Amino acid sequence: MTASAADWSQLTHAYGPAGNIPGLFACLGRGREQDSEVWSDLWSALCHQGSVYEASYAALPQLADIARGRAPGEPADAVLMAGLIVAAADADRRERHGVEIAELLPVARACLAQVPKDDAAGFVYLLQCVLAFEGVPVWSECLEGVFQEEYELDCPECAAGLFVTFGSYGCFASAGDHVTEEDPAKAALYPADPAGLTGVARRLHTMARESGQQKVAEGLTYLFGRATCPECECTFPVAERVAQMYG
Repeated sequence: MTASAADWSQLTHAYGPAGNIPGLFACLGRGREQDSEVWSDLWSALCHQGSVYEASYAALPQLADIARGRAPGEPADAVLMAGLIVAAADADRRERHGVEIAELLPVARACLAQVPKDDAAGFVYLLQCVLAFEGVPVWSECLEGVFQEEYELDCPECAAGLFVTFGSYGCFASAGDHVTEEDPAKAALYPADPAGLTGVARRLHTMARESGQQKVAEGLTYLFGRATCPECECTFPVAERVAQMYG
């Protein structure tokens, strides 16, 4: 289905009927400030707080056109929106939009290669897009904690609420929010040895390291390492628990 073939009047987004979406896309290319406002409106309608809608999938052909330079707009913006949409797609939708996904993937890889070394968030978001277009489950949606330096999890043994934290606040698992609660119980984290990583963990760490994204590379060792629950002293794989809760 091409963008022009979509019957937008029959589709919905976060605020109801999606008939306004073609007009929003038509406003792109009129200057950086105006484009920023248009993208903000598109994100609010098509990807509201991370949710996607039928209109979101219908926008993929237009987003692919922008990414490939066939329509006005910033390719990286199109890739980021399309990546979030595709990450939520089921097998049927992936097949239906296979042409667009195949066109978006090389653009996402090119954008990823251009991210500045001090932009960990930008690198992770675009990395998730690459994984989404490749069809990699879980980590196309669950990597933000790597640059946010924290995952909120439940202990798989005793169900205690934990904050697995690594970075500027230190490296530990706390029973409760270490920022808002006074002196919560803490226990050790055990980062993975990069040399021992395998599969997707090894690939992600290698991509981050070779791109000069040292903060991301270090965060990945904690994501694919182990944490100790300060309540029951159970030690568990962090990535496995992330996948169970959010994947």
